[in-house]
Amino acid sequence: MLGRTYEGENCSAARALELVGERWSLLIIRDAMFGGARRFTEFERSLGIASNVLAARLELFTENGLMESRRTADGADVREYVLTPRGRDLEPVILALSAWGDEWAAPDGAPIVYRHSRCESPVHLELRCDGCGDSLPPGEVVAVPGPGMQPS
Repeated sequence: MLGRTYEGENCSAARALELVGERWSLLIIRDAMFGGARRFTEFERSLGIASNVLAARLELFTENGLMESRRTADGADVREYVLTPRGRDLEPVILALSAWGDEWAAPDGAPIVYRHSRCESPVHLELRCDGCGDSLPPGEVVAVPGPGMQPS
């Protein structure tokens, strides 16, 4: 079995994958964010995921502050899982992954279209330079050492 950590990597993408890179993780986040899923049974039903896998992912998310687990408002002995601001900040990740999938992995077209809640127009992500304001196509972004880079 593969490990969950990338100990040899000094990389924020690797750290993020430790939290949301396992199979089902981003789909659970997607269903919480856009599908209204909150209860264990709702995630289980919508995804067809094994209960032990779902339980492990939800536990990981709550331990790492992506979701909060709390009793339902109706007082039933049921837990609901709600995205925290940290979890909601994964929205651009879901949108970017979906856009790539629409382009390269969905031969019949987009199965889900993301729209602006107020005007209902489709939304898209765009890379933009903070300095000049230009919109950047793939290939015009370079990676340079940042403040968290550790000398080798």
